[in-house]
Amino acid sequence: MTIGLLQIDLRIAGARSLKDKRRVVKSLKQQLHNRFNCSIAEVDYKDQWGRARVAACVIGDDLRFVNTQLNEIARFASNKGGAEVLDYTIEMM
Repeated sequence: MTIGLLQIDLRIAGARSLKDKRRVVKSLKQQLHNRFNCSIAEVDYKDQWGRARVAACVIGDDLRFVNTQLNEIARFASNKGGAEVLDYTIEMM
């Protein structure tokens, strides 16, 4: 069994309040969950308007599948409007 963890640092340029930020982050989380069936949560920078860090977790039998899935999630997030991907890391357990 392989557990893959993806952390994505985001910049939310148009956010003028925490409400604006949460709207963008909630939308992204929902889209990622619906498309990839992964567990996802906002894990850092919760009180900063222009920053967010989300983490996605994928579990599978095949290391290559999990790695490919996490890379696809990162690519999908980088193509969505409202948030800019600053950096991402993938960790396998």
